[in-house]
Amino acid sequence: MSWETAADNLAARVTHRSSRWRRPVARTPRHVFVPAWWEADQGGWELHEPVNEQQWLPAAYADQSLVTRVGDLHADLAKPGDQPTGGPTSSATLPSLIVSMFQHARIDDGDELLDVGTGSGYGTALAAHRLGDHAVTSIDVDPYLVDAARDRLAIAGLHPTLQSVDATGPLPVKAGQFDRIVATVSVRTVPPGWLTALCTGGRLVTTIAGTSLILTAEKRQDGAAVGRVEWDRAGFMPARHGSNYPVGASGLLAAAHEIDGEDVTTGPYPVVDVANAWDLDSMLAITAPGIEHAYQEDGGRRIAVMAHPDGSWARAVAAGDERPTVHQGGPRRLWNLLDELRAYWLQHGELPARGARALITPDGKTWLARGKWRAVL
Repeated sequence: MSWETAADNLAARVTHRSSRWRRPVARTPRHVFVPAWWEADQGGWELHEPVNEQQWLPAAYADQSLVTRVGDLHADLAKPGDQPTGGPTSSATLPSLIVSMFQHARIDDGDELLDVGTGSGYGTALAAHRLGDHAVTSIDVDPYLVDAARDRLAIAGLHPTLQSVDATGPLPVKAGQFDRIVATVSVRTVPPGWLTALCTGGRLVTTIAGTSLILTAEKRQDGAAVGRVEWDRAGFMPARHGSNYPVGASGLLAAAHEIDGEDVTTGPYPVVDVANAWDLDSMLAITAPGIEHAYQEDGGRRIAVMAHPDGSWARAVAAGDERPTVHQGGPRRLWNLLDELRAYWLQHGELPARGARALITPDGKTWLARGKWRAVL
């Protein structure tokens, strides 16, 4: 199978036949942007460097994300047997999700786009096919990613503007330059530089860090932006400020599997795998951002562990759906926060963040509201 056939098949899977994104997906050689990648393997990472198209094309043209960088080590620069440490720090996002983010942006012919989070460059390529090189600027904090993406875009015959810059700080662009901003990295608050770069009436699309919440908003004449949290879901790595993420609570998370709690109680609800309960996880991340999670099932027992960089931690253990024994320590009671959200869910029938109205002030502070519920990011 040729890459053209593979790309055409991918386009048929991830776009409607009348979509304006059908042709960009079908014309973009995704394999060029992912010559090597990492796959999780028994608690570590295994390097994949395909030696022929039979090994390469099925992965490159599957609708899946391919992890290209773990910790400080990019797959391009790795050698067989290398074992990177840490979590994923860059990837080639699954094509359907990139297309979905662009669709949320309501991109029109003639729009000028700021693509935040160059990554592999594949999403930038789709945008450049759709709008033309001159209309697309892409930025990433990682100089290597930018240089590699520029070379690979050139192989595909594309030459958009690429810059290495921390997207959370001031941007080296003109005020009001862009009609659309689409971020494939997540942020807790919208960087003021994005609103400055967006024209009045322009639309931005991003995700709230630590959640699966997609935030869309349109800029007003007063410099603020108004919009909503979409009903759709997406998850992206948080924006980095350097080569790696700061040290989180992974050490405490490991220790919390064994240590005794300052408080030991019986929880009212069954143990839940929080990280895979997307709405619950998103609400918890709005309430207490920065929590890390672990979950396992062992001999009929369900074990959930939570830890936060401030030293708070919790462990809930139960057999099946029974009420759990909950150990907690540190300055906050994390499992209590979780149980409060679950109680809200039972009382109201749903959690309020998804579908909430949003106001983003010019300094980037985000206000969310739905019914009587309010949150400030």
